[in-house]
Amino acid sequence: MTLTNPQKTILHVAKAKTNLSDAGYRSALAQIAGVTSSTELDRAGFEAMMGYFDYLGFRPKEAKGASYGERLGMASWAQIELIRTLWTEITLGAYEGEAELNTWLLRCFKVSSLRFLKKDTAPKVITAMKAWKARAKAA
Repeated sequence: MTLTNPQKTILHVAKAKTNLSDAGYRSALAQIAGVTSSTELDRAGFEAMMGYFDYLGFRPKEAKGASYGERLGMASWAQIELIRTLWTEITLGAYEGEAELNTWLLRCFKVSSLRFLKKDTAPKVITAMKAWKARAKAA
């Protein structure tokens, strides 16, 4: 069985985050999984490579909050996680939980919580937060 595209992406992100050179990556593929390219990896080879990246210190990002599932017409999990990440970056992690974020959403977008964020409103929230972050960075 070959790898899925998300699995290949995880491998390449892990390679970049661990600052592994291309030669080092190819050497690890050969020594650990017995292949010359990630396209030749199977499930066991992928798990072995992820174990190696774990040894090098790579930790995949984990969700920071609740997943509200796939809901028709509502913001996706990825959009909600991006909003949470942007909020943490803007506020420099000063707030625990989502109470302040929800207050801001209510004031600016008339949405009382992330779980009620509509699919067409989410890009507006993300754009506003990116602009806010850029202004804060410029100041």
